[in-house]
Amino acid sequence: MARTQKVVLPDGGVTWTVLDHDYAVVDPVEEWLEWLRVACAFSPNTVKAYSRGLALWWHYLEQTGVDWRDPGLTALSGFIGWLAGGNLPTTRLSPAKPTTCGPRTVSLRLAALASFYEWSERQYGTVAPRLGRARREPEFQSFLAHLRNRRRDRPAVLVPRRRWHTGPTPVFLPVHVQRIFDTAATFDPANRSWTGNLRDRLLFEILAETGLRLGEALGLRHEDWIVGRGSTPYIEVVPRDDNSNGARVKNLKGRRVFVSDRLERLYGDFLYEVGDLADRRGLPLRDTDPVLVNTGGGQLLSAMTPSGVYRVVERLHRRLGNSVPTGWTPHWFRHTHATALLLSGVPEHVVMRRLGHAQVQTTLDLYGWVTEEAELRSVAEWRKYAQGWALPAVPGYATEPEVR
Repeated sequence: MARTQKVVLPDGGVTWTVLDHDYAVVDPVEEWLEWLRVACAFSPNTVKAYSRGLALWWHYLEQTGVDWRDPGLTALSGFIGWLAGGNLPTTRLSPAKPTTCGPRTVSLRLAALASFYEWSERQYGTVAPRLGRARREPEFQSFLAHLRNRRRDRPAVLVPRRRWHTGPTPVFLPVHVQRIFDTAATFDPANRSWTGNLRDRLLFEILAETGLRLGEALGLRHEDWIVGRGSTPYIEVVPRDDNSNGARVKNLKGRRVFVSDRLERLYGDFLYEVGDLADRRGLPLRDTDPVLVNTGGGQLLSAMTPSGVYRVVERLHRRLGNSVPTGWTPHWFRHTHATALLLSGVPEHVVMRRLGHAQVQTTLDLYGWVTEEAELRSVAEWRKYAQGWALPAVPGYATEPEVR
């Protein structure tokens, strides 16, 4: 069966490719993936996701005996049904039928397939016309036809790309966020020390207060944290491709995110803890080192990885049980951050810049429902929850709103 294969590059970087049932590299797929890496500058995580889609497609083709150059609509519809949890339309049953995919996952796999065949049309010149049907302009031309940008052949898109912003994004209530914080670590005023894992609490507080994506938080270095010293502290989200944990900034677009004095103090407490640990073990601590590092298991002071974060989340799932929403992920903090800002009256364009969205329409597509959701509006804690977050001055909006 076809499968994805992790590849470690000579410079230490990581990428992904697709192998066929004979463990040979699938040449057309690898050519396309290389185009994504070089010409499109796709991140390793995106290459991994797209290679997974093509590995599933290649496995489907192997099982059904369909030529990849001319699959046709029947094969594509069968592939979609297989992804959704059905059996392969062949007598050779596959032992590797994928788990049932939801609409979003199916859409992601089809987006990879569409990209591959769009590239194949340009590269080989024969694939895409067979996949779609050409729509020709009618023979009759209007008097003003010469004013239009006319194309004789407009190939239909067989695999449309969808935006699945069809419902409310999942969010925490403020009480849920605090429970996660306190379960990770708590401060004992009597001993003036933290109990629990301060690294985990710092991670979740960064996600909650800044709205950073997980990869952006894991890519933070000490040099990116600019202390206030009388002014407002902030974090520089810097695009890099040499993070040891593979963390990247989406679309390689950096930004500055202001933070509260409280979060700066929490970072200072953790920095003291890490510095003491490094000193006791005889390890260096540099400005270019990652902020979020292993303080226990694994390689000491190495960068925390996404898989490490999800292991922490799984432990918190077991400890918190039903006291927080089931199935929550670190990305919920980002959704909650945007929700709190919007319900506190922050303009959409400010939320867009803080989240790092390319355009305000993305923010509206994701969170336009927030201000119309009566149940969320009724929670008086939202303005208190967002109080104290450092935001740029916006006319008509108080950066530290009074609690109502």
